[in-house]
Amino acid sequence: MPGRVVIIGAGLAGLSCSLTLAREGVGSVLVSPQPSERAQSVMAEGGINAALDLMGQGDSPIEHFYDTMRGGCYLADPNAVWGLVSEAPAIVEDLRMLGVPFQTEGGRMVQRPFGGQRKIRTAFAKSSTGKALVTAMIDAVRRYEAQGLVTRMTHYVLSDLAIRDGACDGAWVSDTRGGDTVLLAGPVVLASGGLSGIYGPLTTGTTVNTGDVAAIAYSSGVELSNLEFVQFHPTTVPITGKRMLVSEAARGEGGRLFALRDGKPWYFMEERYPELGNLMPRDVVSREEATVMADPSCTGQVWLDMRGIGRRIWRDRLSDLREECRHYLGIDPAKKPIPVEPGIHYSMGGLLVDEAHRTSVDGLYAAGECCSQYHGANRLGGNSLLGALRGGRVAARDIMGHEGLLRDAARELSGATRLTGFSHASDDKVDPSMPLACDRAADAAIRQALTESMGVVRDGPSLEGAMRALEGIDAHGCSRRLARRKGLAQAMVASAFSREESRGAHWRTDFPKASEGYHALTVVRTEAGVPVTTLRAIPEARREDGCPDPHGGDVA
Repeated sequence: MPGRVVIIGAGLAGLSCSLTLAREGVGSVLVSPQPSERAQSVMAEGGINAALDLMGQGDSPIEHFYDTMRGGCYLADPNAVWGLVSEAPAIVEDLRMLGVPFQTEGGRMVQRPFGGQRKIRTAFAKSSTGKALVTAMIDAVRRYEAQGLVTRMTHYVLSDLAIRDGACDGAWVSDTRGGDTVLLAGPVVLASGGLSGIYGPLTTGTTVNTGDVAAIAYSSGVELSNLEFVQFHPTTVPITGKRMLVSEAARGEGGRLFALRDGKPWYFMEERYPELGNLMPRDVVSREEATVMADPSCTGQVWLDMRGIGRRIWRDRLSDLREECRHYLGIDPAKKPIPVEPGIHYSMGGLLVDEAHRTSVDGLYAAGECCSQYHGANRLGGNSLLGALRGGRVAARDIMGHEGLLRDAARELSGATRLTGFSHASDDKVDPSMPLACDRAADAAIRQALTESMGVVRDGPSLEGAMRALEGIDAHGCSRRLARRKGLAQAMVASAFSREESRGAHWRTDFPKASEGYHALTVVRTEAGVPVTTLRAIPEARREDGCPDPHGGDVA
């Protein structure tokens, strides 16, 4: 089949898309500012969910479905989630066949508990699962690189999308080392990671993932959704320039959160949530931490106590986490509690996609953290790696099912148009992690507005103040990249302001309860540079296709 697919991003979602295409003889171009070895996916620690029922609990995809829907407060597309959990066992088996060293005991693969789940279903490779998965996927894709089916364009960033008549025909990408801007024709898959880097040092992930790809799409008229749902991970520690993540695996293996109340350790999660305790969904744990830290009877600090974890678990399952704590914090977690606090970790919202991972623009797809689909109002730990891998597969399958998309992209990479005079090139021939001097003030103002308004707990006045602050940022003289980033930040705050309820990772003190009227997606688009938000119904579960009733697993 002629033509190539343009994939923006070379983490797990991009690699999965490229590999799926290559296995069917379809070529792709992997565009990324950094090698795959430095993608955000490498930083995922705890594991990947799949109902393999290795622990003898009677687990099944339907149980995984119920946990995912419940954890996301029923805002995820149930049909997409059913596809995700149904395919999960085959995805993990494929990874195992590619050489991922999943944890075994006595020659048998094992799984660990993870937050928000009533069954033990998280497959893992110590606490470096993301690194193990990316390494295996890189090796698999390299075989097809040698055959010419995959072309890598490392140190390139997206400059613009080629959209005309409501369809995407390709992408302009720019060499960050001072080269030309190049037009790549073909269907485009955005697999660029989440938006957390827009917050700067508050994020646990790479600060390169500033959301600029989503900002380009948004400025081009592509719809985004659920931008108000930003996940705070409850166990992070400030280090130079960012936050260090202490994996949820630590709590899955027996770590306990406590605060000093009236001078005594208070294990507040176990007291308030006796069923799941420290393994409640991340939005709940982060919110409880914020409450405890503000409690005048407490010292203002929350601690993660891992002293009760056995020596064998440290040796066989958490040795890399222990070494990280020793290296970066100077603390041996087997002997001393670690001070923790919530940190920006994951974006549940992003580019609005349907079940086939198509955006609102024909020929443009999105997969991985940059899109909004599987997680609703809050993501379960272990579902992000799964969502990235499946999303890349699904987008690739849909593209291959529409031969016209590839027929129109029959031009080879060597014949792509070179636009040395392209007006955006001066903006984008710069490493996105190193903003131009004239951009720094605007970037700092954007971060401040988001930090002060879209924390663990929010309220209307702070969100209104952030909207005014963002409107007041003078983008004239800034790069187009920063002007677009400002637009994305405005869309995020407008989405949060418009949702007058508390649900999942979006918690407002002025609207402290969930409202049935907001059991819907927040969809945002730009009109004349102004964010316009609307509510859109969540698709009904197609029972005839086997999708269960999303509320069927509710516990009275």
